[in-house]
Amino acid sequence: MVLGLGGLLTACGGSGSTTGTTSGEAKGSSGASPDQKSVKQGGDDYATVIEQMKSFGTDAAPGVYPRTVRHALGATVIPAKPVRVVVLDTGELDNVVSLGVQPVGVVHTDGSKTMPSYLKDKVGTPANVGTINSLNLEAIAALKPDLILGSQLRAQDQYASLSKIAPTVFSIRPGYPWKENFALNASPFGLEAEAAALLAAYQGAATAVGARLGGKPTVSPLRFMPGKTRLYAELSFIGTILTDIPLPQPKIEQVKELAVEISPEQIDKADADWIFYGVYGTPSATNQDTVLGGALWKTLGAVKAGQARPVSDETWFLGLGVLAANAVLSDLKGFVAPGA
Repeated sequence: MVLGLGGLLTACGGSGSTTGTTSGEAKGSSGASPDQKSVKQGGDDYATVIEQMKSFGTDAAPGVYPRTVRHALGATVIPAKPVRVVVLDTGELDNVVSLGVQPVGVVHTDGSKTMPSYLKDKVGTPANVGTINSLNLEAIAALKPDLILGSQLRAQDQYASLSKIAPTVFSIRPGYPWKENFALNASPFGLEAEAAALLAAYQGAATAVGARLGGKPTVSPLRFMPGKTRLYAELSFIGTILTDIPLPQPKIEQVKELAVEISPEQIDKADADWIFYGVYGTPSATNQDTVLGGALWKTLGAVKAGQARPVSDETWFLGLGVLAANAVLSDLKGFVAPGA
């Protein structure tokens, strides 16, 4: 089964006009606001998010306020440079921290109710305002934020309420458009140039790894989740990193989608020169132990070569920002391209 990012939110109507937000909705390339179900589960909106985001951002010069930021659900006025930001997903968290901004409020994933370890020394002490799938609006309001960053995919239902609390800027979706999301998240702060510089440095590091490897070997990103096992494909965060290096993935993963879902009996489809596997949440809630202890796993070429390695789920699959991307590059250098 080929997947979009499933099981998060149901489709619903657009938001109304609220304080700090102009009425109307941002238009996609088809001339209409992207439908949430399509963006989530596949189809034209899933594959064309980056094209739709070309109109997002601001025309304001650095340091000039108020500024208007165009985004997935409208155009939001930012009256002054934000200093109290609440972030509603792991990508927004990575993005603001990489720009030197310590958020006052964060959400956690359902798989981990703790701060990502790779950000702990940079993030400060933000308050917990719920999980990605269950926002605590009262806790958000109590923090008196002056900016809220999130996405249509995760929190479209709460956009109107959030906009009444503070100016709110939404990307279309987390995941593979992480670079465009970074630029969007930087625009309320006037830090677009800083974001571009961080992305350029990341690309330079990715190119260096690629030069070392000469387009080889194949890499298969495998993830164990409660009730499912996924091979991450081209339109995923890790898929974009492998493209940037570039490193090829197995043919089954060469599709314009988030992931391909397989059963434990199909784990041989994950085989590549290298397999990197992560686990979402508690390992015992997934089939990881069954798969890794099974006879079929032991027949895979990567396993027999000692080239099937566990990696951090919070960077490889949940980070969705430049700091996580650099951590993934560091892992790849250490395992696949020592000395790059």
